[in-house]
Amino acid sequence: MEKIKSFIESDKGKDILVIIIIILVGLGSFELGRLSKEMPSGLKIEYNGGEANAIGAIDQNLATLPQNSNDSQKSNSGNFFASSRGSKYYSISCGAGKTIKEENRIYFATSLEAEKSGYVLSNSCK
Repeated sequence: MEKIKSFIESDKGKDILVIIIIILVGLGSFELGRLSKEMPSGLKIEYNGGEANAIGAIDQNLATLPQNSNDSQKSNSGNFFASSRGSKYYSISCGAGKTIKEENRIYFATSLEAEKSGYVLSNSCK
């Protein structure tokens, strides 16, 4: 212990200790930066009227898992929605469709379901 203590108290030992501390702080900062990067939130489960719908946050094409295709249009959940009076559909994360009134919205579980119903993806959401 005396040898270690005398080495740390020497000028060479202090320099090595400072270098080690700088390296550890740099590595810690790098790892904290990687952890703070926005990560996908995974899977979100919503309960509407006693029915659970899983909404995928990683891929917008993940289905909300309705019992049949009519349920996705009747409920206010889904990954995509369109105006009952328009020809474009929007993802729920797209701000372009926020002006559509709730009573005029039709919800779809997938983009394929919206396209089969005759809607086209809005240019604002691409």
